[in-house]
Amino acid sequence: MGKIYTALGLMSGTSGDGVDASIISSDGIDQYSEILNKYFKYDQKIYENLHNLRDKIMKFNDLKKNENEINVLEREITLFHAKIVNEILDLIDKKIDFIGFHGQTIYHNPSEKISKQLGDGNLLSQLTKKTVIYNFRQNDIKNGGEGAPLTPVFHRLIVKQKKIELPTCILNIGGIANITAIEEYNINNLLSRDLGPGNCLIDEWIRNNSKGKFDNNGEIAKSGKTNELILNQALDNFDNITNQNTLSFDTKDFSLSFVRGLSLEDGTATLTDFTGRIIGARLLSFLSKPPEDKLWKVLVCGGGRKNNTLLKVIKNTVQKYLVIHSIDDYGIDGDYVEAQAFAYLAIRSFLGSPITFPLTTGCKDSCTGGVIVENF
Repeated sequence: MGKIYTALGLMSGTSGDGVDASIISSDGIDQYSEILNKYFKYDQKIYENLHNLRDKIMKFNDLKKNENEINVLEREITLFHAKIVNEILDLIDKKIDFIGFHGQTIYHNPSEKISKQLGDGNLLSQLTKKTVIYNFRQNDIKNGGEGAPLTPVFHRLIVKQKKIELPTCILNIGGIANITAIEEYNINNLLSRDLGPGNCLIDEWIRNNSKGKFDNNGEIAKSGKTNELILNQALDNFDNITNQNTLSFDTKDFSLSFVRGLSLEDGTATLTDFTGRIIGARLLSFLSKPPEDKLWKVLVCGGGRKNNTLLKVIKNTVQKYLVIHSIDDYGIDGDYVEAQAFAYLAIRSFLGSPITFPLTTGCKDSCTGGVIVENF
């Protein structure tokens, strides 16, 4: 076993509601242990500014057009991260070697080979007096990849360390739903891709039509009635316009237009059915039939695993062909898998080890990532 490092991973997902922070210790290869998991909610000003800005950035040119606003918000978000890092450092009596800083995605377009995250690694390093590793996606994009998904190498480590029987698939339902399929532990044979919308459409609908930010436990969807005609048209349209070769998506790839005019409850129900049916159908098409008539185990992590109505739709879609569990059933906190992943990716980046692979992001060759800064 190599040297053990301690890293703090910071992840702010597409829901844009706050930051998940996790500290792990790991050799960056095949061992890790959890030290701390904690969630920090964005203050209302950052939350509103972020969602207002994201609504303005629909294409690449909008990044230039809104440059001043982007720079101001990037500074606010970085200051927020610095504040929580210093709060965490006061909580624990342990030296942190690296901070893995994902930043806040505001634009991701695989066809243009662009992925833009807000987060100033130099400023964060200066304010925390720590080595910061950030900008994890750019090296992959330079090497022909889509810059996402980034977490498969950590998903593999979880499954291996927990000795979970193969074949196992980890399904992360954040704003976007993505999966890592693990049939064997060979790091070069990981298969991963985004499936489609996760929570993004449901969350946006709730934000636009109520004072809430998400559908707690899927209760609003449960109280509504799906409009089957609208749903079936939307599913047909999705199949027609979706490039099945795309490995990654942005929340901007999906629109609420087809549910306009529905009530809060019926719109939520229709969007939940739409999202669950896509996830279920694409799971079935993506996962090859495993040998010896074993069934794929699908372990669900991310905020979407708490939406009981969404999970019910997914289970009804895959029926008896896949076995779906919450990742929490295996002693793993499904809220912090991504934050832990960025702590692990920071260690691998420092070691110069690959974090993306041809079968996960479409890069030409396995490549490392993460820009390392020491600004103190």
